[in-house]
Amino acid sequence: MILKQKSLDRRTFLRGIGATMALPFLEIMRPSGALAKTAVAKPPVRTAFFYIPNGVVQSAWHPKDIGQGFKLSPTLQPLESVREKVAVFTKLDRIKVAGTDGHAQAGACWLSSAAPDELSPAGYPLKRTIDQIIATEAGKHTAFRSLELSCNPYEDNRESVYFDNISWYGHGHVARSLRDPRAVFDRLFAMHEHASSGSVLDVVLDDAKSLNRELGYLDQQKLGEYMDSVRTVERQIERVKERQASIDALRLQPPTKPWQAMSREEFIQVMGDLMILALQTDLTRVATLMSGPERWSTPLTVEGLFEKPVQHHGMTHAQGKEEVRKDLEQLDRFHIEQFATLVSKMDAIKEGEGTMLDNMIFTLGSGLSSGELHIYTDLPTVVAGSGGGAIATDRHVKSPQGTPIANLWLTMAQTMGVDIDRIADSTGPLAVA
Repeated sequence: MILKQKSLDRRTFLRGIGATMALPFLEIMRPSGALAKTAVAKPPVRTAFFYIPNGVVQSAWHPKDIGQGFKLSPTLQPLESVREKVAVFTKLDRIKVAGTDGHAQAGACWLSSAAPDELSPAGYPLKRTIDQIIATEAGKHTAFRSLELSCNPYEDNRESVYFDNISWYGHGHVARSLRDPRAVFDRLFAMHEHASSGSVLDVVLDDAKSLNRELGYLDQQKLGEYMDSVRTVERQIERVKERQASIDALRLQPPTKPWQAMSREEFIQVMGDLMILALQTDLTRVATLMSGPERWSTPLTVEGLFEKPVQHHGMTHAQGKEEVRKDLEQLDRFHIEQFATLVSKMDAIKEGEGTMLDNMIFTLGSGLSSGELHIYTDLPTVVAGSGGGAIATDRHVKSPQGTPIANLWLTMAQTMGVDIDRIADSTGPLAVA
């Protein structure tokens, strides 16, 4: 007896009384036969950034070989298990603007779309960051336009907003990062909160419609703009509800351990897991994750690595001493290990004909190359995932001297569907295929 394989349309919805719910991608949705190769539903491409503060030890970072199958440097060695899906980029620069703090500019302006001579009132080359440029397009399809996370372990407020945030909507408008895992979980997955917000919006819209009849033309325009912003939130809530089937299937449990009690590895991995879940369930397609804040001078405990708390920023300025440099290399390697673990988790999630990682552009980097010299040339940059096939991996790409890192940002934006031909001081898209 020949069994005929059943299939299910990718646009199938679960329908109930007064409710419609989108299904996640299921194997039964995969076409069979001759059309399978061309008709498979294609998962969305997502972009995420993993920030490491204070630069890296240059001598241990840079691979000596270039091209395909290069040998990983000592610091990059933890990437060995995922190297086939990783690309390393060197000789990518940013221009430092004199007269502003090197670390504040390093973190806040790493992803900036401002040219070196486009200064904010505070003197930084800071405009909307590349993640937010991408989110303008990608956010049309998701509940949340973007997600900003920080693994800042400190409770003492020693630095300004420039040191603990890498995402900006524009001049003076920070996309403030979250660092409480439970608050992040509730924001993304607590349906009772979204339902509550929905009921409040219903009341607001009813009041607005009633008030509109009593207003003049200009006030009606202002109220219209306000109602549009309310409708945006309303659409976000609906998109969360549409994803609820795939969220429920994951049987998610909120983090129970306070972030203050977590080890460094625990903290970074819990926040990374939340980021991956948000991307996997298509609640957002754009995310940033800071492994730690820039410059912060409070001693840092890194369990299993150092016997005593260390001061990351201070270490960078003492790396002329061999024992300090060796410790700093260990800390750099620790950050690569955390990144590699998250990359492996993405690669373990089956999606379409590949994995989630195949549809990611997951970039690790720092706003400084050397924290000792406060320079922005040859920034450490690693990209995991191929962006749906747009990026060639398992290679080291060494760009010509003076190539702006904005060329890479431009390529990412175009890959994500943004209609743009220049970002910051870019000179053209970076060749990544």
